[in-house]
Amino acid sequence: MPPRIRVVIADDHTILREGIRALLAIYPDIEVVGEASDGKEAIDRVRELCPNVVLMDIAMPGLGGLEATLEIVKLSPQTRVLVLTQYDNREYVHRFLKAGASGYVLKKVVGTELVGAIRAVHAGGYYLHPAVAGTVVEELLHPSKERAEDSYETLSDREKQVLKLVAEGHTSKEIADLLNLSVKTVMAHRANLMEKLGFHDRTELVKYALLKGLIQIQP
Repeated sequence: MPPRIRVVIADDHTILREGIRALLAIYPDIEVVGEASDGKEAIDRVRELCPNVVLMDIAMPGLGGLEATLEIVKLSPQTRVLVLTQYDNREYVHRFLKAGASGYVLKKVVGTELVGAIRAVHAGGYYLHPAVAGTVVEELLHPSKERAEDSYETLSDREKQVLKLVAEGHTSKEIADLLNLSVKTVMAHRANLMEKLGFHDRTELVKYALLKGLIQIQP
């Protein structure tokens, strides 16, 4: 029997993680080897466990799913990231695929489709839920002018991570701890991204992050 597919579940909702773990336990070729409640923990689990697949939520406290994905694909290129989310937003799909994710599945249809997606990305393929696949194809066939001029894509991976965390209100010290960087390096990234985007204060940065869907307004 071939080795089982080693999976880490990254989601900030304990009940959802438990439900996915119970679902995957039915399948003998899949093994859940770890869990994470935020992006930083997801990176730590990848470093410790070297999983084949990470099921990655988008909206998590601290380091989010996108920022964690950027880090994981560099840290462990053999680990495949499969986004598991409630959001079918085109921007999210585009950014995660650009960040290196191998698939995108919606939580509302979790079941045998999730198992098929895990197997597909582990085998080296890609998987997109039908609800979002059409938008990806449309973008490939007819790329928008806005996409071509997207200032967000001028940022480095680190600058994208820092942008999201600054917009959420984290201090430079907190960001340094989350990203395992020095405070001086975080401040340099912040200054660089502000210059690239033409911003002069955090208020402009927060508005931009909201507009781009990088952060959500909490009810």
